[in-house]
Amino acid sequence: MTKTALLLVDIQNDFFPKGALSVHHADEILPAINQLLSFPFDVIVATKDFHPVNHGSFAEHHHKTPGEKVILGGVEQILWPTHCVQGTYGAEFAPGWHTEKIDKVFFKGTERTIDSYSAFFDNGHCKSTGLADYLNEHGITDIYVAGLATDYCVKYSVLDALKLGFNVHVIKEGCRGVNLNSNDTDIAISEMKVAGAKIESVKFLK
Repeated sequence: MTKTALLLVDIQNDFFPKGALSVHHADEILPAINQLLSFPFDVIVATKDFHPVNHGSFAEHHHKTPGEKVILGGVEQILWPTHCVQGTYGAEFAPGWHTEKIDKVFFKGTERTIDSYSAFFDNGHCKSTGLADYLNEHGITDIYVAGLATDYCVKYSVLDALKLGFNVHVIKEGCRGVNLNSNDTDIAISEMKVAGAKIESVKFLK
C-alpha cells in the first residue's frame, strides 16, 4: 500500500529575499507549498538548517570569501555567509505558509565540524537526523519534496531518499536554486532524474 509524506526543506528566513543567504525568487515557492499542504499526505515533515554560531561552513571563520572551499569533517565544503544560526530570526520558518500543518521538524547542520545538506544525514554520512526512521515507522513509501535550495539541500535530500529505497517526487514549482553557477539548478534536476526521482508539477497532483 502506498503511503505518502511531504518533505519541506529549509523554508527559512535566511534563504528568503533579504536573508543572509538569499535564494533568488525563493518567496515564489509559497503558493505551491500551500497547495501541497492542502493535500492529504499521511505525514508532513519539514527541515531546518540549524547551525551553531561558530559553524565550520561559515566563510568568516576561515577568513575567506563565500564560494571558496575548505575541507570540513573530511569532506570538501563550500563556504557560505553566516546563516540559520540557532536562536536567530534567520533560522525561523519564513512567513506565508501553513507551518501548523507540520507533524515533525528535523534539524540539520547542528554539528560545528561538518555540514548537513541532506534532510537525512550529514555530508559525511556519519550521523542520521532521524528522518528515515520516522518515515519508516509510519510506513511511508513515497516522498514528495519541495523547498530550498534545489541544487543543494533539496538535491542531496532526494538522492539520499532514493538510496534509502523511497520513491521520490520533486515538485518543481516548490523549489528554487542558489545557482552559484548559472546552470546548477538544471544540473541538479538532471542528477535527480537520472538517480530515479520523478520531477512533477503540483498542478497535476491529486
